[in-house]
Amino acid sequence: SILTIYTTFIYFINIILIINNKRTLYFLKKLIKSLMKNTKYIFIIFILILGFESLSAKAYYEFSPNLKKAYQAAISIKFEESKKYITKVKDEEPENLLVHYVENYVDFLKIYIDEDYNEFVKLEKNKDTRLDIIKSKGDETSPYHLYIQAEIRMHWAVARAKFGEYRTAAFEVKNAFNKLEKNQKKFPDFKANLKSLGIMHCLIGAIPDNFKWVAKLVGMSGTIEQGTREIKEVLDYAKRNEFIFKEETIVMYSLVILHIGNQAQTAWSVIRSTDLEPEKNPLICFAQASVAMHTGKTDEAIKILKKCPKGSEYHKFYYLDYMMGLCKLYKQEDDAAFYFNKFVFNFSGRHYIKECYQKLAWYELLKGNQDGYDKYMKKVLVKGHASLDGDEKAFQEAKNNEVPHVVLLKSRLLFDGGYSYKALEVLKNYNADSFEEEKDRLEYHYRKGRILQSRFQYSEAIDEFNITIEKGFFEKYYFACNAALQAGIIKENQKQYDAAKAYYNKCLDMNPSEYKTSLHSKAKAGLDRVKGK
Repeated sequence: SILTIYTTFIYFINIILIINNKRTLYFLKKLIKSLMKNTKYIFIIFILILGFESLSAKAYYEFSPNLKKAYQAAISIKFEESKKYITKVKDEEPENLLVHYVENYVDFLKIYIDEDYNEFVKLEKNKDTRLDIIKSKGDETSPYHLYIQAEIRMHWAVARAKFGEYRTAAFEVKNAFNKLEKNQKKFPDFKANLKSLGIMHCLIGAIPDNFKWVAKLVGMSGTIEQGTREIKEVLDYAKRNEFIFKEETIVMYSLVILHIGNQAQTAWSVIRSTDLEPEKNPLICFAQASVAMHTGKTDEAIKILKKCPKGSEYHKFYYLDYMMGLCKLYKQEDDAAFYFNKFVFNFSGRHYIKECYQKLAWYELLKGNQDGYDKYMKKVLVKGHASLDGDEKAFQEAKNNEVPHVVLLKSRLLFDGGYSYKALEVLKNYNADSFEEEKDRLEYHYRKGRILQSRFQYSEAIDEFNITIEKGFFEKYYFACNAALQAGIIKENQKQYDAAKAYYNKCLDMNPSEYKTSLHSKAKAGLDRVKGK
């Protein structure tokens, strides 16, 4: 009878599922398609369809071999390759819900790299569809269930922030935080969740005190120390065990201890003492070069950027050209302009454009070409957006016609590139009275203090910083604010914690028009580190 055949079929299929669940549904679909070519098999087709329907209801979360390939291709920005594996997973493993997480990752990375608003609007529609599928079909007993919902929301929070949608981004962050916290209680040993939660705790901990109430109001809490410890725990786990998010964890830990923890050399050691391969992954190339540049290792950054793969299988990542241009400008080499022009010609996003034209103007100024400087600064006024600190600083320089003093500019760029000896050489025949403008005299003390700090001449550096703080406390420039921050870092490293606290608080007491948010965040992070010491 039909019932007997159908029951036998289901029994047989259940045995197969026990052996190899991932591919059974795929073969059933292929068999049905094959049989449908001949009408005489209509009876068998009917039975197979009934069986297929009974077996296809159970959704699951699994990083199957093809999904792992899709994920690795995604984080290597091989988007087309990733999409091919995603399609294959959807075809062969239609109930594997992790595919929606990887597919979302591709959308997010593309938006983050390109900054194309039209693409953002187009792809943003996919978010709710994916979340609805996961929430309605997902297995709530899996640690991935809440985790990937939180990750998807975090992806879109970052993407929204790119385009100034801060209120909606804040809602996404709050939602993600709640899910991560809940998931951590349900699955305390699930390291992927701890990775993301640790990052959230670090970011919340770095919020300046005057905005802390906002986080508390919506029930979000965390400290830099807590978050750093959590990410470090995940990193230690990844070194001993197979962990698909290992690369993510290494990069995030490095960036956290660099930008929030003020541990530049530790960040460099972490990101270079691993098996990360920048020659195979542009994102790894970006992360390693970024840490190198922030630690004054320009020559290393150039070597890393030159390793970056440029095959047609990789998505275009034009920001790397801007980074190379910066490295070349720090060294004051002639081909800096080539990389800057390549960036502004190809990149259609909204950030770093003003800053890039400013750097082209500086390049011309160093060459003694005032007309070239003026030409590019006019472009700063009309190109790009002034939403990031660097772009805003470039815009203010152009708007106020604040032409940098060539001597100070040359010294600054050499210092930023890690060439402190050359930077000091540029200033050796000058003192504060050599400069007519008060701004330039203030900058002279600040620049000299930064150079002396990098050369471990801390006593002399503190003297220069104190002069900068005294003369620039009420000025709009960032020199005094950062001088206080750097003096605090010196005192903290010398274990003079009371002095460190005093300098960090001085930093928070100042209100420069430039870099205020980032400087205050770092000072707050410093106070958190020395709390109770």
